[in-house]
Amino acid sequence: MTPDYKNLKTLGENMRAHNAKYHKDGPHQAAVYNISTGPNAGSFVWMMGPTTYTHLDKRPSEDGHDEDWRDNVMPFIKKIHTVEFWKMDTKLSNMSTMDGDNSKHPVIFVRYHEIKEGKGALSFSFLEMVSKTIKGMDGDNPWGVYWNEFRQGDLGRHLATVGFLKNWAEMDEDNDFKATFEKVHGKGKWDAFLDLGDEVFSNSWDEIWSYNAHMSGK
Repeated sequence: MTPDYKNLKTLGENMRAHNAKYHKDGPHQAAVYNISTGPNAGSFVWMMGPTTYTHLDKRPSEDGHDEDWRDNVMPFIKKIHTVEFWKMDTKLSNMSTMDGDNSKHPVIFVRYHEIKEGKGALSFSFLEMVSKTIKGMDGDNPWGVYWNEFRQGDLGRHLATVGFLKNWAEMDEDNDFKATFEKVHGKGKWDAFLDLGDEVFSNSWDEIWSYNAHMSGK
């Protein structure tokens, strides 16, 4: 969502009140992230979940929810860019250390990928190699793989991988991904791994998101 920059304070207070009342916890809990880098910087992401489609049938649409969103939130939004449903790949992801508290990992590194036509199966092979490497690294390295549930056409955004960071300073650390890769998969396979990525993906780009506890209603 791109906000009306003339009314950021009002939007912040209204969004906070809405989320605190209707999306505080459970399958309908909401989180707001500020997009800090890239062409979408200055906009934010509102997300609900983790949830299921069944839970959507019981979303908090009554008790004034829809009216509050319509009258107190939407007037301060310039544009909603897209609405998407993402499903985590529990096999590939490395989320055992995550407990659902967004404030513990307030900086997240999102990498979007567009998969070339006919290369879906190979994308799993590529991601399996990344997953095994991350799981073989020292320390806690929470990382999620998310598939876009619906066809995107020219929008791309087929796949997103997400790294969860405790602070920006973690980005200064050298995790030596390549060294762990060669330890896990064997030396001499690094170049083939890079070539596989080029074969599978037609495009990729990064965004850094920062957790906005205030607007999330926390």
